[in-house]
Amino acid sequence: MKPIHVITLIAFLASIISITCGLILDVEYAPKLVGFGVVGLFLVVFPLFSYYRWKGKDVKDYMLTKENLDKMRENQKKNKI
Repeated sequence: MKPIHVITLIAFLASIISITCGLILDVEYAPKLVGFGVVGLFLVVFPLFSYYRWKGKDVKDYMLTKENLDKMRENQKKNKI
Protein backbone atom coordinates (compact mmCIF):
# COMPACT_ATOMS: atom_id res chain seq x y z
CA MET A 1 0.00 0.00 0.00
CA LYS A 2 1.08 3.52 -0.71
CA PRO A 3 1.88 5.81 2.24
CA ILE A 4 -1.06 8.09 1.49
CA HIS A 5 -3.41 5.08 1.66
CA VAL A 6 -2.01 4.14 5.06
CA ILE A 7 -2.29 7.70 6.38
CA THR A 8 -5.85 7.99 5.13
CA LEU A 9 -6.80 4.63 6.64
CA ILE A 10 -5.27 5.52 10.01
CA ALA A 11 -7.02 8.91 10.05
CA PHE A 12 -10.32 7.26 9.09
CA LEU A 13 -10.04 4.64 11.82
CA ALA A 14 -9.05 7.25 14.41
CA SER A 15 -12.05 9.39 13.48
CA ILE A 16 -14.47 6.45 13.62
CA ILE A 17 -13.04 5.30 16.97
CA SER A 18 -13.31 8.84 18.34
CA ILE A 19 -16.95 9.13 17.27
CA THR A 20 -17.79 5.68 18.64
CA CYS A 21 -16.09 6.35 21.98
CA GLY A 22 -17.87 9.68 22.23
CA LEU A 23 -21.22 7.99 21.73
CA ILE A 24 -20.57 5.03 24.02
CA LEU A 25 -18.56 6.46 26.92
CA ASP A 26 -20.30 8.38 29.66
CA VAL A 27 -17.72 11.10 30.31
CA GLU A 28 -18.10 14.87 30.29
CA TYR A 29 -15.91 15.31 27.19
CA ALA A 30 -17.88 12.81 25.07
CA PRO A 31 -19.34 15.52 22.78
CA LYS A 32 -15.81 16.76 22.09
CA LEU A 33 -14.78 13.25 21.02
CA VAL A 34 -17.66 13.12 18.57
CA GLY A 35 -16.83 16.62 17.32
CA PHE A 36 -13.15 15.86 16.80
CA GLY A 37 -14.06 12.67 14.98
CA VAL A 38 -16.38 14.50 12.60
CA VAL A 39 -13.84 17.29 12.04
CA GLY A 40 -11.19 14.67 11.36
CA LEU A 41 -13.38 13.01 8.77
CA PHE A 42 -14.21 16.21 6.91
CA LEU A 43 -10.94 18.12 7.22
CA VAL A 44 -8.41 15.27 7.01
CA VAL A 45 -9.87 12.04 5.62
CA PHE A 46 -12.08 13.44 2.86
CA PRO A 47 -9.40 15.73 1.32
CA LEU A 48 -6.77 12.97 1.43
CA PHE A 49 -9.15 10.49 -0.14
CA SER A 50 -10.19 12.98 -2.82
CA TYR A 51 -6.57 13.80 -3.59
CA TYR A 52 -5.39 10.27 -4.29
CA ARG A 53 -8.59 9.29 -6.13
CA TRP A 54 -8.49 12.29 -8.50
CA LYS A 55 -4.71 12.46 -8.94
CA GLY A 56 -3.81 12.24 -12.62
CA LYS A 57 -7.38 12.52 -13.90
CA ASP A 58 -8.70 15.28 -16.11
CA VAL A 59 -11.62 17.12 -14.55
CA LYS A 60 -12.96 18.08 -17.98
CA ASP A 61 -13.86 14.43 -18.61
CA TYR A 62 -16.40 14.60 -15.79
CA MET A 63 -17.97 17.98 -16.61
CA LEU A 64 -21.17 18.35 -18.60
CA THR A 65 -19.86 20.23 -21.60
CA LYS A 66 -21.42 20.34 -25.04
CA GLU A 67 -18.87 17.84 -26.37
CA ASN A 68 -19.50 15.37 -23.54
CA LEU A 69 -23.26 15.66 -23.94
CA ASP A 70 -22.89 14.94 -27.67
CA LYS A 71 -20.78 11.86 -26.86
CA MET A 72 -23.41 10.64 -24.41
CA ARG A 73 -26.18 11.06 -26.98
CA GLU A 74 -24.16 9.17 -29.60
CA ASN A 75 -23.54 6.32 -27.15
CA GLN A 76 -27.24 6.15 -26.32
CA LYS A 77 -28.14 5.94 -29.99
CA LYS A 78 -25.63 3.15 -30.55
CA ASN A 79 -26.85 1.16 -27.55
CA LYS A 80 -30.54 1.40 -28.49
CA ILE A 81 -30.05 -0.18 -31.92
